[in-house]
Amino acid sequence: MKIAGLLIAVLIVFALKTNAQKVYSTDADYKADIKVFVVSSDYQADLLVYKVDADYKAGDNDGKWFFTDSDYQAKKKIYFVDADYKADLKIYFVSSDYQAGWKNDAKKYLLY
Repeated sequence: MKIAGLLIAVLIVFALKTNAQKVYSTDADYKADIKVFVVSSDYQADLLVYKVDADYKAGDNDGKWFFTDSDYQAKKKIYFVDADYKADLKIYFVSSDYQAGWKNDAKKYLLY
């Protein structure tokens, strides 16, 4: 019984880790899954993003992003565009993790 409980715990941790919002910033738009524009105010954003410093701290599509060093480590590849009309998603970087989250739920599908 203890082995089964341990196995379930390991599976839960693995499932949480694989669903983390890990992103990679590409150098070209054609390499990206989505195009992102950073807005100057939080009210303009679809998503408020908090950059975490470790992959295990990343959230599951809740605005807590971990930027990976390699594209194969990321769940999504993003490209930062220079104008809002070119973007699929508008984000605003926040200073605290509790501020992170969706302001426009209609765009949530972009990061699944």
